[in-house]
Amino acid sequence: MPLHVPPAPAPALRSVLAALGSPSAVNEAHTPALRALQGPMTAELPLPVHVLDRLNLAGLASGGRPPRTRLTGWRFLIRSGERYVAAADTRLTPDGWAFSHFFEGPYVAATERALRQAESLGKSYQPRLLSVPELYMLTLWLHGAVGADAASGMPAAADLLVPLAPAPPGIAAYRPHPVSELLPVMTHRLTPTAPPVPPSMAAPAA
Repeated sequence: MPLHVPPAPAPALRSVLAALGSPSAVNEAHTPALRALQGPMTAELPLPVHVLDRLNLAGLASGGRPPRTRLTGWRFLIRSGERYVAAADTRLTPDGWAFSHFFEGPYVAATERALRQAESLGKSYQPRLLSVPELYMLTLWLHGAVGADAASGMPAAADLLVPLAPAPPGIAAYRPHPVSELLPVMTHRLTPTAPPVPPSMAAPAA
């Protein structure tokens, strides 16, 4: 089923389009692939970026508190021709949403792959990104409430989290996990006596 990609704030999109149209912004970016392009580029697939920090993970571990996330930005994939070559992040400033930076690397291709995979799951979702900085982990968060405000909301137990590559050791990239299954694994990893990852979570052997 198609994903219900939420609309990005108009100022966020305008700031990215302005940056794409600025030779200085493109040339100053640490994105060789972006600088080498000659043709038109478009900003597509806006995804709200939420963060689950250590404090909230610790609260989950100690008292089973519902996970709370905070919106930190919107990310756009930059298309040139038939492929995505980079991404653009925006951030919220006192004056509103503003362009932050361009980047390239494995998460661009990983995001595209996970989104395509999600379209074949047989259920409608609102796609988001969920970052867990303490675990150096980024996941595609498939939120079941497709009409929800993309800037708010907490991961529901039945929502899916799809770890993007590179994923933390022992957790398989691109394998969808219910929030109720993956969050306990992440909280245990913050403790020095973390139990082994359940077999259902483990990455397949090479």
